[in-house]
Amino acid sequence: MRLSPARPLQPVVLEGRTVRLEPLDADRHAAALFEAAQGDGADPLVWRYMWDGPFADAAEYAAWARKAAVGDDPQFFAIVIDALGGASGVASYLRIEPAHACIEIGHIWFGGRMQRTTAATEAIFLLLRHAFDGLGHRRVEWKCDAANARSRAAAERFGFTFEGVFRQHMIVKGANRDTAWYALLDGEWPQVRAGLEAWLDPANHDAGGNKRRPLRVRG
Repeated sequence: MRLSPARPLQPVVLEGRTVRLEPLDADRHAAALFEAAQGDGADPLVWRYMWDGPFADAAEYAAWARKAAVGDDPQFFAIVIDALGGASGVASYLRIEPAHACIEIGHIWFGGRMQRTTAATEAIFLLLRHAFDGLGHRRVEWKCDAANARSRAAAERFGFTFEGVFRQHMIVKGANRDTAWYALLDGEWPQVRAGLEAWLDPANHDAGGNKRRPLRVRG
């Protein structure tokens, strides 16, 4: 069991084969993100479990992005997919505790066209890889509204272990939130990383872009 602190989080671009995570910049990303969230093909539930949103118009979203981009915790990324025309989603690191080598991935939303794509999986993989391999964290957390079935399924798909529900944990948008807690530890990461890398490997894609084998990160 490693007990050393993690390295401090610095602004960084995380580059993958199908996706690129860039520090959120309102001038560069906000217009495309608003369109991804609320334009053609948008997911009508995208804001349901988020702290913020829905937004009345692009200007309101840009104002939110300007505030979000300057904070130290959370540190937000725009998820850029060139094949979809630019910024297509958002994710962040938050509750950043280098002294304890613990960090959370959250504030995640994907535009409708990004959902259920290779890029969506690769975006989370890049965040996990940087947290463990780049920064040296011992623990990466994933938390969500206990009623958010999609987020809970995603956590399990990525190899996180369910640790319990904090009842009446928060009040979000005037409503109670019970919070489901998940975590992935550094000792578990090598097996999870190998499963994700195998699934993301171009050799796992047939000529039509379909996966030859399902994602398996444990066992």
